[in-house]
Amino acid sequence: MNEAGLLRSRILASLRTQGYTVRGGLVHLPPNPDKDTLRDLHQTARLHKLHLAEKNLRRYETQLLSRIASGTKVHPEHIWPELVLVKSGSFDELLFRYLSLHWSIPVSSGYGRRLRFLVVDRSNDKVIGLIGLNDPVFALRDRDQWIRWNQEQRLQHLYHVMDAYVLGAVPPYSNLLCGKLIALLALSNEVRSAFKRKYSNHRTEISREARSPHLAMITTSSALGRSSVYNRIKINGFQYWHSVGYTSGSGEFHFSNGLYSPIHDFVTRNCEPTWRRARWGDGFRNRREVIRKCLRALKLPDDLLYHGVKREIFAAPLGRNTMPFLRGERKTPAFFDWPATDLFELFRQRWLLPRASRDGTFQAFDNASYRLWAP
Repeated sequence: MNEAGLLRSRILASLRTQGYTVRGGLVHLPPNPDKDTLRDLHQTARLHKLHLAEKNLRRYETQLLSRIASGTKVHPEHIWPELVLVKSGSFDELLFRYLSLHWSIPVSSGYGRRLRFLVVDRSNDKVIGLIGLNDPVFALRDRDQWIRWNQEQRLQHLYHVMDAYVLGAVPPYSNLLCGKLIALLALSNEVRSAFKRKYSNHRTEISREARSPHLAMITTSSALGRSSVYNRIKINGFQYWHSVGYTSGSGEFHFSNGLYSPIHDFVTRNCEPTWRRARWGDGFRNRREVIRKCLRALKLPDDLLYHGVKREIFAAPLGRNTMPFLRGERKTPAFFDWPATDLFELFRQRWLLPRASRDGTFQAFDNASYRLWAP
């Protein structure tokens, strides 16, 4: 069998191994999938990412684990979160990458513009959770319909939106509902200010245009279908995150379990990139283009990119006139004033203290159980 035939067989076998049925040019989810089933579909991609990270992170694991609290070291009445901006090349960056490996679905490294934060409990210097923001996808039907912008408005103002590609708490804080705290802190004045500082002199990648860096909206999508975290963040009648629909169920995670490297090599040797603007250079635009080119060259349907896992989309406007601003109907956003301390106090009264008083299971967590590799 030639190279193309071998790769074709390997792709189809991999999809079946992950739990998909391949029929009629489509991948089909197992019947009536629950969240455990969806986690299993991501497992091979997650384990592959874990394998790739082991060489660089395993040697630091004991040191990294020292930043994870055991439950007995967490005192809910003393928790005090602080946003710590992650800098490239720092130990905090290693810690962010290490903690991301524990997510139930594989976390990307982010792309385009990127801001990463550790949320640290200053009462014990342990990590509460992670915030990772990057550029949003250009076209997302349900998001775009909710904003009610046209293609030209989106082209001009998507720059003012960031997507949270990782957003959540780590144990034992996750047992105290701190996922909601992380989702609130992502909307804080401190995050907006960090965005403005970092991108004040930034020029867009394609047009090389300088724009005022207003972070007007943050979006995210649930990991496993419908979310029970973001759609319940409502305090004193105010809804911070809004459910705006679902993704179409397409993507690349089911090709990210060791398959992508041979796919990329095959496409580099056998296919021509499609590019529309000189500033993109002469390479392939993104992973999806690479996979699509490969599928076509192997006479497999493009629809194999549809994995069928539809994620709930959430959006959080950061100002009173965010929607008109993103449509170009207002020149500047009228931001909400949300200091991190105020958001934490709301969370503390609404969720943290009541949860701690009725459920002490967080105390049983041992940080040694968070180890990924044998010592």
